[in-house]
Amino acid sequence: MASKLEQLRAMTTVVADTGDIEAVARLKPVDCTTNPTIVLKALGTPAFADKVKEAISWGKSQNGSSDAVVAAVADRLAISVGAALAELVPGRVSTEVDADLSFDTEASIAKAHGIIAAYKERGIERDRILIKLASTWEGIKAAEVLQTEGIDCNLTLLFSKAQAIACADAKVFLISPFVGRILDWYKKSTGQEYTSETDPGVISVRQIYNYYKANDIKTIVMGASFRNAGEIEALAGCDRLTISPALLDELDKAEGTLERKLSPDNITEDAFQPIDEKKFRWMLNEDAMATEKLSEGIRLFAKDLVALREMVKKELAAA
Repeated sequence: MASKLEQLRAMTTVVADTGDIEAVARLKPVDCTTNPTIVLKALGTPAFADKVKEAISWGKSQNGSSDAVVAAVADRLAISVGAALAELVPGRVSTEVDADLSFDTEASIAKAHGIIAAYKERGIERDRILIKLASTWEGIKAAEVLQTEGIDCNLTLLFSKAQAIACADAKVFLISPFVGRILDWYKKSTGQEYTSETDPGVISVRQIYNYYKANDIKTIVMGASFRNAGEIEALAGCDRLTISPALLDELDKAEGTLERKLSPDNITEDAFQPIDEKKFRWMLNEDAMATEKLSEGIRLFAKDLVALREMVKKELAAA
């Protein structure tokens, strides 16, 4: 019998949530997702030593170590990680707009344009890239503009149906609901343990998937941030799932039948709900988990972005 990973691939597009070049080459996902945490970790490995040297050398040629140069070198390194992954996967690579721009629509759009241009300089066209933006109102509005320009977006740090509805209204290409972080919040808040079927993160993604299919919404649902293989199995059949190498390996070794849990042929009615900014902010405010996890996620990604820039600053000073 095929492994559970092979069975999953028959019903769901499998994406690798990593910057680990060796793992991507071995596991052969269709797409790859990155974020500041993943980029920072990847740059600390031998696989990217030459890329770090190249970026620092380029930074020194820019006449100075100003904050602007440091930021530009950090951007160059993020693109280097994405470009290396693009050589290994047949599909898309997600690259994140700076977390500190999460509440600035115009700056997010400008940053996305810069990311697309940087990939194009390396011979990678926009149809291989997804621009990742936090699912704030401002991030969603930036994505709405970018989508009209033919730049596909991945809306990340998504924890609620309100965010999913706004993303659908904006016609974004893909959303990444964070399963594990939702579970983390509920376990801490209630002190309870959850099975795969009672897992609040799993339930949230199932509800979003159902809403999208019930209303013929084309936005792709890609479950993310898994804490265990059980969560993944409980979402078998979801459009896409982005999974860490450790869990991909676990599924690859797992035997037994993997039951399909989500299918567009098994949907319940869920009325379409258009959403404006006022309704979005109110619904998000009423959801303590989503409000807290969105803010926390932005802070954590911003922290790793600062760490990346600090690393660049030290390397520039030492060069």
